[in-house]
Amino acid sequence: MSFDLSIPAQLSAALAPELLLSVGAMLLLLLAGWGDESARRERTVGAWSIVVCVLTLAVVVWMWLNGAKATPGIIAVDGFRWATDIVILIATIITIALTIDYSRIEELVSAETHVLVLFASAGMMVLVAARDLIMVFLGIELMSIAVYILAGANRRSSKAAEASLKYFLLGAFSTGFLLYGIALVYGATGSTNLSDIGAKVTGATIAGAPMLLIGIGLLIVGFGFKVAAVPFHMWAPDVYEGAPTPITGYMAVAVKAAAFAALLRVWREAFPGALGSWHFAMWWLAVLTMVVGNLVALVQKNLKRMLAYSSISHAGYLLVAVVANNQLGSAAFLFYILAYTLATMGAFAVVIALGEPGERNQSLSDFAGLWTVRPWLASAMAVFMLSLLGFPIAGGMGFFAKWYVLQAALAATHPETALAVIIVLTSVMSTGYYLAVVMVMFMRPRPANAPPVRPVRAPTFLVIYASAIVLLFFGIFPAGLLGVARVNVPNVVASTAASPPEAALARR
Repeated sequence: MSFDLSIPAQLSAALAPELLLSVGAMLLLLLAGWGDESARRERTVGAWSIVVCVLTLAVVVWMWLNGAKATPGIIAVDGFRWATDIVILIATIITIALTIDYSRIEELVSAETHVLVLFASAGMMVLVAARDLIMVFLGIELMSIAVYILAGANRRSSKAAEASLKYFLLGAFSTGFLLYGIALVYGATGSTNLSDIGAKVTGATIAGAPMLLIGIGLLIVGFGFKVAAVPFHMWAPDVYEGAPTPITGYMAVAVKAAAFAALLRVWREAFPGALGSWHFAMWWLAVLTMVVGNLVALVQKNLKRMLAYSSISHAGYLLVAVVANNQLGSAAFLFYILAYTLATMGAFAVVIALGEPGERNQSLSDFAGLWTVRPWLASAMAVFMLSLLGFPIAGGMGFFAKWYVLQAALAATHPETALAVIIVLTSVMSTGYYLAVVMVMFMRPRPANAPPVRPVRAPTFLVIYASAIVLLFFGIFPAGLLGVARVNVPNVVASTAASPPEAALARR
């Protein structure tokens, strides 16, 4: 199956998954808007939203299995796109399922929340497919505008309103950096197409041009905000804590997956010839993100806030895959983001399962003695925490996720030994807060005044235990999944000669 992207009809066919998801969202928006708000309408729209996601997922898998490819153009038609789309759609389905249960607990009846999740996911899929900086911007805006609203979906919560406003203001600010970066890269290369930029930057004449370097720097700042990398992470803790719990998980995994996929594609396809120009900045960005995220997470007592800083630290590990700048780094990203998605969404599902109206029970102490009343729920939460930690066997595929990032760093053209050491040290540091959750659940008594744990509803039940089983399965048999990831990485422009910045890097 091959698409000629210069023909509008075939370009539309290549964007079939994104168009299907968008059309489904528009139809469901009509359903959500007709009639009075009610819990029944909210659940109906949520159920149909899951159906739309499943159909979109089927189209993605069908195009992947049929070897869809395309002529060079503004979008990519490759395995990297399909693999990331699958992760995004899995996260979307989980988010909608959890939102249905969360709405029952909080007595919310806003059916449009599910529609906004679909629109955000459509934007993410456009972002993942983009092979042109203008398409990157379009995807980010489609994603961001919907997520700004989702952060404040609980209109009765002042924290949610604060989270939405902070996210909007800082998100708009970061978009300015991204746009200026795109403009300067265009000014330096005369193109916004990633492959064209890569071919021109590989030449020694413009690789060190000031306009290009400033443009790359502004792109790093713009992407840094989107992935919550230190020091551009200021919005994440407050937004993650204030947003509704399912949306917090969605922002932590789906937004991060899409932004990192775009970052990897842009850097691998457009800027491999300017490695020496951006390597130093990206290296320190990865280090600061790993260290600061883990250090601040150690002192958090609110579970959502702790998971927010955990998310920041994981952005640092994923940045190592970008710094490695090799195929193994891209493959490690795909493996890592699936493990991270399942573990993080599973953890937030447990928070929802134990939830009380008003999200009053998000302190670590509220999980005390969970083993004595819900042993299987406590065991699943332990798997999620150990997976995020990267603990072998009990942590499932989380261990191999970090192991492959570590291998990618050591397999770089100039081995990133220092980064590999920092990955290990910060992972050890993270035991202080991940194991704290496990200790509280298994080693502390249940308080006498603790509210009873009600039965877990079917959607949340399926999310929790299916996620735990998949994590443990691929923790025992990771090779097949890694093999798929290895052959579905972004293209890279071959460099015939080291540019001056790369030569300088080689002498370090």
